[in-house]
Amino acid sequence: MHRRPSLFVAFTLLALAVAGLFGLSLASGSVPLRAGEVLQALASGSPSFARDVILELRLPRALAAFAVGGLLALSGAMLQVLLRNPLADPYVLGVSGGASVAALIAIMLGLPAAGVDGFAALGALAACLLVFALAQGPGGWTPTRLLLTGIVVAAGAGSVVSLLLALGDETRLRGMVFWLLGDLSGTRRWPWLLALLAVASVAGIVLGRHLNVLARGAAQAATVGMDVRRLQAVLFIGSSVLTGCAVSAAGSIGFVGLVTPHLARLALGSDNRVVLPAAAMLGGALLMAADLAARVLIAPRQLPVGALTALVGVPLFLLLMARRRS
Repeated sequence: MHRRPSLFVAFTLLALAVAGLFGLSLASGSVPLRAGEVLQALASGSPSFARDVILELRLPRALAAFAVGGLLALSGAMLQVLLRNPLADPYVLGVSGGASVAALIAIMLGLPAAGVDGFAALGALAACLLVFALAQGPGGWTPTRLLLTGIVVAAGAGSVVSLLLALGDETRLRGMVFWLLGDLSGTRRWPWLLALLAVASVAGIVLGRHLNVLARGAAQAATVGMDVRRLQAVLFIGSSVLTGCAVSAAGSIGFVGLVTPHLARLALGSDNRVVLPAAAMLGGALLMAADLAARVLIAPRQLPVGALTALVGVPLFLLLMARRRS
């Protein structure tokens, strides 16, 4: 009887936090706007400076930050169930590394932003297929083999990234480094990202009961009649797609997919029907907050958002690990 009200309160607080961060994101920046100016710009159809700043710059960026953070958090939560490893995150399978290599090649070739995004998506897909192919063994693939193969592919991709940075033209080097550290300034695909986040969240809720069984072990899941291999493949492909879309849109942004599932489980328990949508909202809120800080801390200059998520994520994750041991 107490579970439903507590969940309602938790998700209500999450929604209020997201709404508050969204309002701050629209009002804050190198040119601060008052709340009245924001509301007037959104309600009025007449052109104005405030309306242009909000609709052309801040609104797409805030929505993209929420969508990318949510996708990374969902991917991380799914991988932690698939691999039964609390340290798993969206980048552990090498998908981000493949996207990074392809994106840097596109930047070196002088392609526009759309071309960089397309190359990054293809790189993520190629890395996903490579990991899946290399992880095959005599009895098919296992989560352990998948994890180890992903770590090796990610390490190899990291070496290629270092080589590309060393060979890159100085005029493009800043853009390459900024992309690697996470950049939401040029994201224009937020409608597709939000749609993907909504579909993935609903799918997570639908599959949540099966994920709860799988989290207890593949053998136990098989005894209750679940198609374990099929569910594991769905989780692997789904998490890879979510990560690939997020990375191709915003670059490499670490720790969101690692920390937020832990926060969701700490606050709401281990039921994946609750954890997955909560992690999506938490991830979106965390990345919105990080992007807001990246825009205002040294305005008018901007910090790479991935650097801020790492600065916050490292001590937060260590604190969570210490709490689990105590």
